[in-house]
Amino acid sequence: MSEDIEKKIPLSSPEISGNEWSYIKECLDTGWVSSAGEYVSRFEKMMAEYVGGAYAVSTVNGTSALHISLVALGVSPQDEVIVPALTFIAPVNAVRYCGASPVFMDCDPETLCIDISKFTEFIERECFQRSDGFTCNRTTKKRIKAVIPVHVFGHPARMDELIKICSQRNIDIIEDATESLGSELNGKKTGSFGLMACFSFNGNKIITTGGGGMVLTGDRDRAARIKHLTTQAKSDSFEYDHDDIGYNYRLTNVQAAIGVAQMERIDEFVLVKRRNALLYKNMLSGLQEVDLVWESQGARSNFWFYTLKAAKEHKAGLMETLLARGIQVRPLWKPLTTLRMYQNYQNYFIEQANEAYETCFNLPCSVSLSEQDIAFVTNAVKDYFKR
Repeated sequence: MSEDIEKKIPLSSPEISGNEWSYIKECLDTGWVSSAGEYVSRFEKMMAEYVGGAYAVSTVNGTSALHISLVALGVSPQDEVIVPALTFIAPVNAVRYCGASPVFMDCDPETLCIDISKFTEFIERECFQRSDGFTCNRTTKKRIKAVIPVHVFGHPARMDELIKICSQRNIDIIEDATESLGSELNGKKTGSFGLMACFSFNGNKIITTGGGGMVLTGDRDRAARIKHLTTQAKSDSFEYDHDDIGYNYRLTNVQAAIGVAQMERIDEFVLVKRRNALLYKNMLSGLQEVDLVWESQGARSNFWFYTLKAAKEHKAGLMETLLARGIQVRPLWKPLTTLRMYQNYQNYFIEQANEAYETCFNLPCSVSLSEQDIAFVTNAVKDYFKR
């Protein structure tokens, strides 16, 4: 077997080559390893300044950031929250943690983000506005409390249009920016559009703390509320007195130290991701059978993941070919409307999400990916079609 065949290219590996070890050692040397410490505050401040949100509260992971945002918004079992059908399962699970019901929306065929045209159509045709200004679902009579747009694989959703309709209909926006740190829309960072925005620092994200998440908001009172709830709603600095049902959603100082070191290099990471996206695009440009999901007009994607489109009859064979060559690939998420626990919730003409699942999958996207690695991957794609 040739050396090329034995080559191993992981889907997404973290880039740990900055000040991570130094900062972690400082935490260990000083004993500040748990949920309090200098690095937690530094990490929050760096995120707020970078994204453009006034206040940041760190959490244990991205799912907890989504959940606590919904709790702080007051989402209840009497409410509905509109979520994409094509996304990681965390946003819709967080809606159910609050007892609320999801309403599933289709995806844009170009960016795979929530379809704003269908969203607008649903609000105008299937909902009505009460005398108090709130929007309600004609079918269920429940209030549409919020929408959670996801910037899928780093590509910004059409936030300007979403904000316009939501402001008219009194629907709050919680941005799921877990995949899009460093992405921009019309010169403005994702995570700065919604009432609140959530980030994830899982091991495969553009920066990582091993786990970890963050909530950003421009509302000081809401930030204070989130901070309070994530620290078990403890109301006395000495006594174990609690004034609400709280959560142990705090990030540790050791994780935050890694986050600070990673944030020091975020601009570098985004540039590498974008450069590699162009390399993929250029190397596949002569192949008519495939295409890449690309950024839309006015958007500057961080290209967290590189997503390949092919005809339905080729997806499985392509994935098998690449895996056999040691190239790790990943299918898209199954549309949430196909999962057993979510099949009976309302959805609005889900078509493109199913099509995307049947035709798209993700290619290796590590920051450490070399031009030679990308050539190896793209040559393997070409070899499949030659056969």
